[in-house]
This record gives sequence, C-alpha cells and structure tokens, in this order.
Amino acid sequence: MSRYAVLVVQPLVALGLAPGLVGFVRWLKARLQSRRGAPPWQPYFEIRKLFGKEAVVSHTASWIFRATPFVVFGTSVVVASLVPLILVPASPLVAGDVFAAVYLLLLGTFFLALAGLDTGSPFGGMGASREMTVVALTEPTVALSIVALALSAGSTNFSQIVARTIAEPAAALGPGHLLAFIALFVVTLAETGRLPVDNPSTHLELTMIHEAMVLEYSGPYLALIEWGSALKLLVFLALAANLFIPWGLAFALAPGALAIGLASAIVKLGALAATIAVLETRVAKLRLFRVPELLSASFVLALLAVMSTFLVR
Repeated sequence: MSRYAVLVVQPLVALGLAPGLVGFVRWLKARLQSRRGAPPWQPYFEIRKLFGKEAVVSHTASWIFRATPFVVFGTSVVVASLVPLILVPASPLVAGDVFAAVYLLLLGTFFLALAGLDTGSPFGGMGASREMTVVALTEPTVALSIVALALSAGSTNFSQIVARTIAEPAAALGPGHLLAFIALFVVTLAETGRLPVDNPSTHLELTMIHEAMVLEYSGPYLALIEWGSALKLLVFLALAANLFIPWGLAFALAPGALAIGLASAIVKLGALAATIAVLETRVAKLRLFRVPELLSASFVLALLAVMSTFLVR
C-alpha cells in the first residue's frame, strides 16, 4: 500500500506545489529588488490561461515538436514519484533509484533540444546547442553527487540513502555530504535555467538558453512545458533537501506523519527557493564561455565528495 501511495500522492503534491515554488522565487526576488512583483500564485493563473489558448504550430514541425511537451511533463511527473518528497516507502520501489531519476530527466531535456531544432528556427537551434553543452557537464555531476551518498548507504535506492542518513546523523556534516550538496545545488541552477547560468526572465537572443528552445510553443503545449520546468525545479530542490537533510520525512501513511512530512517539505523547499532568490539578486549572468568553468568546478566537487567517502571509510 505504501508503494502505491508514493506513486499517487507525491506526484499530486509535487504538481500542486511546483508553480507556487516558482512564483515564490519571483515574488521574493521582486521584494529584494524593491519592487512589488506579482503574487506567488501568479504562475497558476498563467498556466490556466495558456491551457485556454489555441496552440499555433509551425507547418515545418514534425511529431517530435508535438510530443515533446508531453515527454517533458511526463518524465518530470514520473521522477516526482520516485524522489522522496513527503514520504519514504518502507519497501523500495522497483525503479526508484538515482540512475532512473537522472536519465528520465535527461530524456525530457533531450526531446526539448530536438524540438528546438525541429522547426528550423535559428533561435531554437542556438538554444539546443547551448543546452546540450550544459547538460554534458551537469548530468555526470548529478549522478556523482548522489553516488557519494549511495556509496555510504550501499545502495542507489533513495529510501535506503535516506534511512542511512537518519541512522547516522553525523554523516550529514561530513565533508563528502557538504561537497556533494554544493555540487548538486550548482547543477540545480544550471539544469533549471537559473542565474548565473541562464536568466529565466529575459528573451534576449544573445543570452537565453531554455527560452530559445521554447519560443515556438504556445497554448497548452507551452503550459505543459512551463509546468514541467517548474516541476523539475521542485524535484532538484527536493533531492537537495531530503537526501542531505531527510529529517521530517514520513515513513508511514499515518495522517500525523504525512502532515509533518508535508510541512517539512514546504519549509525546506522554501528555504532553498529563498536562497536561489537571494543569489539571483546578487550575481550577474556568466558569459557563455565561462559557464563550463563553473560546471567543471561543480563536477570536481562531486568527484571529491566520492573520494572523501572512500577516505572516511
């Protein structure tokens, strides 16, 4: 029963929280910049409005362009069911490990890059090329960051990683965990198109990456992509929060435990979202040729985290 609850309850919670998380980051950034800004629930209105509009599709687009929004949204939902958000099942899920999550997210990114090329738009091709450059450096870093925890737990399953961290809380303050957390946080900024790698609030053709690939989308297609992107941000922040600081997660389906798990998830996600908002008001966007240097540094941090795991043993 716990297994099915994870597969049903957590994706629904994640789908409900994801737009609000993006809206909270925007609202807090506006406040930090002495602007009023839109309310945190504005993304819900935007997604609803997009679902009510007509989708305009280029006559040169193939089935890849039409299928990509569903792949991006679907893979994000599946990963949200695997990542511990409010509940950790007693028995491990069949596919609930780090490699399944990483490569499902990569599948959505791969299709999004194909869709950017599919219409023949120069902006789409430019964004796809830049996205593949970023992904080539971020995906190994994500895997290494979580493998550093998996080596200590003896498993790549999320449930066992969480259980081991809770059983040995001193390990959460070890150098391996700290280095892996920093590496994963930097990769989160790159994978979700945040500063200093990408600017989510601009359409300047010389700097945009993610926005360049979705310029041709409109209506429900754009709504699915925007919702999937928000869900991807929530998934990455949930990984950083609940794998490294798992306290508060529910291990049973009791209403009290689930309420505590939901409250702790909201607090952790809010704290990380506030960190992103503060960071984006304090740093400028990097030049494109400097982005690989930042991502290479995060890969080195993840590699050091794995090496420190062996040394601590």
